Amino acid sequence: MMFFNQLCEQTATEQAYLLSAPAIQQALQGEITLPRYQAFLTQAYHHVKHTIPLLMRCGSHLAFSEEWLRKAIVEYINEEYGHERWILNDIKASGGNAEMMAAGVPHSSTQAMVSLVYDAIESEHPAAFFGMAHVLEGTSVQLATKAAGAIQSKLKLPKSAFSYLLSHGDLDQDHVQFFEKLMNQVTDVSAQRAIVQTARHVYRLYGDMFRALPELAGEQ
Repeated sequence: MMFFNQLCEQTATEQAYLLSAPAIQQALQGEITLPRYQAFLTQAYHHVKHTIPLLMRCGSHLAFSEEWLRKAIVEYINEEYGHERWILNDIKASGGNAEMMAAGVPHSSTQAMVSLVYDAIESEHPAAFFGMAHVLEGTSVQLATKAAGAIQSKLKLPKSAFSYLLSHGDLDQDHVQFFEKLMNQVTDVSAQRAIVQTARHVYRLYGDMFRALPELAGEQ
């Protein structure tokens, strides 16, 4: 079995935990408030702003024998740079105070998710970053476009309030195919182990973030 398929198979339980988060299922049905959508965007900002630093950390820790993977890191950096600013623009377009939200403290699950990936890069294997990428990219392609449509219909927001979700939805299919091909080139057992374990943890913590959205939106 190719490693990408192993990764999907070995993280299926944790993926199910994420996808069963009530906030996700409700959003897909258009059951969402503006404060909850803004809470989601705020937490997204707090983890997406770490994407480039994490990629740079990963690339700088790879061995010279893994230059092929470092080259992929460069491509990811070029692709992902500045996405956190898209989120701030979405917050503004939805009527939120982007500066205030950006200056706030992330939820504990969001902070734990980011901290865990930094630690895994340092203590397990630099390729651990791709465990996080697997969760975020795969989930986005499955859900983002559908969720954006349902949320926009419910909240009557302009399309300019959905640049983050729409950019990570159906249009990101090529990115996911690139990721699958890349993962199938990973043969180092320690790298594979770090990627799988990181993905398991991130699925859980990302699921916890979604479960916290009602509270973060002041609905509880």
